[in-house]
Amino acid sequence: MLFGLLVLLLCQFFGELIVRYLEWPFPGPVVGMVLLLVGLMINGGVPTGVRQASEGLLTYLALLFVPAGVGLMVHYQLIAADGIVIITTLIVSTAVTLLVTGLVLNKLAAKHIDEAEHE
Repeated sequence: MLFGLLVLLLCQFFGELIVRYLEWPFPGPVVGMVLLLVGLMINGGVPTGVRQASEGLLTYLALLFVPAGVGLMVHYQLIAADGIVIITTLIVSTAVTLLVTGLVLNKLAAKHIDEAEHE
């Protein structure tokens, strides 16, 4: 499990380094997650240590929403002033995400069915 935490933290660290060095407008942890994904794809699966560390962190995922909730309470007036824009953005981004996910799923399902028919 310690190895898994080390892998996760190293991915985040290298993501931060890449973002700062290349001056990308992305959060470092997001780039770190992409690095982790590439590493897992190259490895062909999730090592046991990384899986255990990830599952251990997921049990405390709800605690990560506490700061966001406090931010909503503290900045309520700011959020209320731009409420229409925020709600519109949430609805449009959710619709686009669902559309893209559905299209990708249809492509993958069709590919899987074609492969199964050829066997």
